[in-house]
Amino acid sequence: MKILFPADGSVFTKKALAFIVTHENICGPEDELIVLNVQVAIPHRVQRMVGATTVREYHEDEATKVLKSIDRFLTKHKLNFRSSWVAGSAATEILKAADKEKAHMIVMGTHGHGLIGRAVMGSVAQRVLAEANIPILLVK
Repeated sequence: MKILFPADGSVFTKKALAFIVTHENICGPEDELIVLNVQVAIPHRVQRMVGATTVREYHEDEATKVLKSIDRFLTKHKLNFRSSWVAGSAATEILKAADKEKAHMIVMGTHGHGLIGRAVMGSVAQRVLAEANIPILLVK
């Protein structure tokens, strides 16, 4: 089974990751975990001012901050995984990745880093839940 795991590095990402590694029936040795970090897109006018290379380096640095510790954790737990990042709208990119990867399920935290997202179920989780065509496991 292919499982898409959107990761923003928040506490809820860590809780969802812990859930995955402690439930082999969700993601076992034969399964593939696809870790996806979505970076907020930089407005085009800003990109023109600072340059595409600077923006790409910024996104890579920020994604590495999130993905490096996740990669170490998953390697330690001997899970089959791969990690990547994209820039754009989080919900849109998660849904695109699920389709592109032909994922069987999405496992994600209920909230992200956003201030409003801490008050109620995150808007990204709500949108993915509403629009995905595959099962979703939300971890609180």
